[in-house]
Parts: sequence; C-alpha cells; structure tokens
Amino acid sequence: MIEGRLEYDAAGRPTPPTEAEVFGALRQCFDPCCRQKGISVVDMGLIESVAVAGGDVRIDMVLTSGWCPFAMHLLTDMEQQVAALKRVEKVDVNIVWGPTWTPERLSPDARRKLSLPLERLQPLRNARLARATNDQRPTNSDPQP
Repeated sequence: MIEGRLEYDAAGRPTPPTEAEVFGALRQCFDPCCRQKGISVVDMGLIESVAVAGGDVRIDMVLTSGWCPFAMHLLTDMEQQVAALKRVEKVDVNIVWGPTWTPERLSPDARRKLSLPLERLQPLRNARLARATNDQRPTNSDPQP
C-alpha cells in the first residue's frame, strides 16, 4: 500500500480520481517481458478490476502464471504509478487467482505485437520438420535387419 496526495473541492472534500485516470496510470506499467514491445499490464489483460472510493484505489490483477518471477515488480510499479496521480490517498493492488489468465485476455493491439506473420514462421517450421526427418533416417552404422 502506498500513500499518495489529495486534492479538495470548494467544500473541502477530497475529489476522487477517475477510473479512466487510474487506467491511464496503469498503461504506464509493463511486465519486463513486454516492456520492449510496449505492451502494458492493461493490454496484457492483467487488470481484473479497479475500484475507486474517495482517494482509495483498489486494483485486482491476475498473473499470466502463478510462478511469475516479476509479480512483486508489477505490484510495486502499479502502486507507484497510481499513487502519483493527484487525488489518490491510498493504493492497494491485490493478486487474484480467478479467473485464470489466458491469451484471450490480450488486447487486439497486444495480440498483434506478440504474433509473428506466417511468412516468418513458415521457414522455422520447415527447418524443424527437415531436422526431424533427417533424425529419423537410418545411417550406415545402424544395424540392418
């Protein structure tokens, strides 16, 4: 949990951040595996929910894997980015274990950035098949029946 700062309206009441502002901050957070491609935690489909109550923000997120070595990095980065928003008093990021993350959660933009065109995949497939075929051919040192 990270403490942020508040802004007040004319009546002296804290004005809460908007959900759109929170999502904007989360779009600046990247899993280290996807930072180079510019795929945020939002585009990865890791954000399950965002709740804003006054200056308190609660974020529920899923992980791509229960063994994600970057979970603490993600939690810290998300807390810091959202806490930097004006009118945020407290940020609480929680990992939830359901629903399970699947590639269907990727945004169309993330899916495009993570996919390889068929013309780049086909030579790789052909090379693998050729190796598999060569590995199955008998050699002169193989015993003859």
